Amino acid sequence: MTRAFTFPGQGSQAVGMGQTLAEASSAAREVFQEIDEALSQNLSRLMFDGPEDQLTLTENAQPALMAVSMAVMRVLEKEGGIDLAKKASFVAGHSLGEYSALAAAGSFTLADTARLLKRRGQAMQRAVPVGEGAMAALLGVDLDVAREIAAEAAQGEVCTAANDNAPGQVVISGHKSAVERAIEIGKEKGARRSMLLPVSAPFHCSLMAPAADEMREALETVTVRAPVVPLVANVTASRVSDPDDIRRLLVEQVTGSVRWRESVLYMVEQGVTEVVELGAGKALTGMAKRIDKELTAVSAGTPDDIDALLKTL
Repeated sequence: MTRAFTFPGQGSQAVGMGQTLAEASSAAREVFQEIDEALSQNLSRLMFDGPEDQLTLTENAQPALMAVSMAVMRVLEKEGGIDLAKKASFVAGHSLGEYSALAAAGSFTLADTARLLKRRGQAMQRAVPVGEGAMAALLGVDLDVAREIAAEAAQGEVCTAANDNAPGQVVISGHKSAVERAIEIGKEKGARRSMLLPVSAPFHCSLMAPAADEMREALETVTVRAPVVPLVANVTASRVSDPDDIRRLLVEQVTGSVRWRESVLYMVEQGVTEVVELGAGKALTGMAKRIDKELTAVSAGTPDDIDALLKTL
């Protein structure tokens, strides 16, 4: 069985995430402690106890989601004896999950990943004043129709397809007024449901250009190693291993769209038959099953999940 490990993005966070892992595993506790120290912040307490409004802040949610993914990975490695290079053909992550994927594959140190994601969250929040941008999910329309809706709604403002998640699930991003217009246009163009997403900034559109500039600077200061297995990049929906290319694509990803549906299809074309989601929630597992019904898709975010996964790896 050819396998890919995938790593979730924003929206999968919830108060209590990672707590059962920390209670059950010293390897997981080490990860949370390392990240707390790298950020000079008690992020793990925020993850376990909340408050929710602080956890959902982009600058906290991004490193927190990476922390859970990496805690699962560390438990698999240290307590399960799993070598990622022998058990997976690819890694991929949804938006911020791309950093988790690269950390899991050895491209970044854990401390660098935490600091990069903290800065990424802050830069994204700074790029657009709160209330000026928005994102919305258009359900029941494909990418081409979503692009038409966004183009019609723009009217001189920014409105673009930001995430192509799965068949019939496209997220748009841009100026709030344009995104609200797109929701209305979507109703006329056959969207089954359209709704604003509870996010604090319009990710993956040109309004994020200042954040992309900031991440270019940040990524120049860290060592990027070639991953032990290729990353399937959000921006290209194809494999990448060269450290310079990885840096460039992580910058482009801030304003570029997340081509998740195409990324999964690319991995299937390369022979992947099982997708394993490591971290909080099960969002990517659900998407994988919608993208290709033949795929085996499982998620691991708790000690019980890890035990079940280890029996199959």
